[in-house]
Amino acid sequence: MGSPRDEPERRPGENQVNVTLTRGFWIGKFEVTQGEWKRIVGEVPGVFDKGEGERFPMYDVNFAQCEEFCAKATAQAHASGELPRDWEFRLPTDAQWEYACRAGTTTATPYGNSLSSMKANFLGHTPYNGGAVGPALDRTCEVGQYAPNPWGMYDMVGNVFEWCRDWYHNRAPGGVDPDLHDVPGNRNAAGSLSRVRRGGCWADVGWPCRSAFRLRFEPERGHSHIGFRVVAVQVKP
Repeated sequence: MGSPRDEPERRPGENQVNVTLTRGFWIGKFEVTQGEWKRIVGEVPGVFDKGEGERFPMYDVNFAQCEEFCAKATAQAHASGELPRDWEFRLPTDAQWEYACRAGTTTATPYGNSLSSMKANFLGHTPYNGGAVGPALDRTCEVGQYAPNPWGMYDMVGNVFEWCRDWYHNRAPGGVDPDLHDVPGNRNAAGSLSRVRRGGCWADVGWPCRSAFRLRFEPERGHSHIGFRVVAVQVKP
């Protein structure tokens, strides 16, 4: 987990650490959509001014609202028998997210060591590391409009940032099955604690769309550039 020291545009918090994931998990093929939110939660907590529709990603939701979605989705799936009782939906950990984003790659992005907005939704006038200049939609787009990563997940980079389960720590979590959901991290300059967000977004240039890039955000806030994706995990006894 993390980036090598010679990776262009690397930032603090990306020093490489060894991680072992001992338990399998499923991760959403797409970012959670507005249509899925309405079916699971019902009420929409805001106005969609950066893309609206059943297949657009859900955004402008804070951390607690995303966890509420996961809890309700779990309860419904248990009731219908679609999800075993010892499994639940959650936000991915920092480590799970990077593992799924990389999809076996060791390059800076899932698509190689450069990136154009013809492969992901970001501000294409500033591509990453020599990538071709491309369009800048200046808004979200429907999920699945760009090529998937090598494991078949769409929009792991670009479109909207994605909340992760962990509190933000200045050092990436290493070790066995790291999960920092209940381990408060490092405070920002204003003294606030933050959760991890990942993946870059429609409002950013190319370099934040790297697999190793980690960024903090206060959990009580939502924004038009932040959405989420869920994982299904087996609950430890």
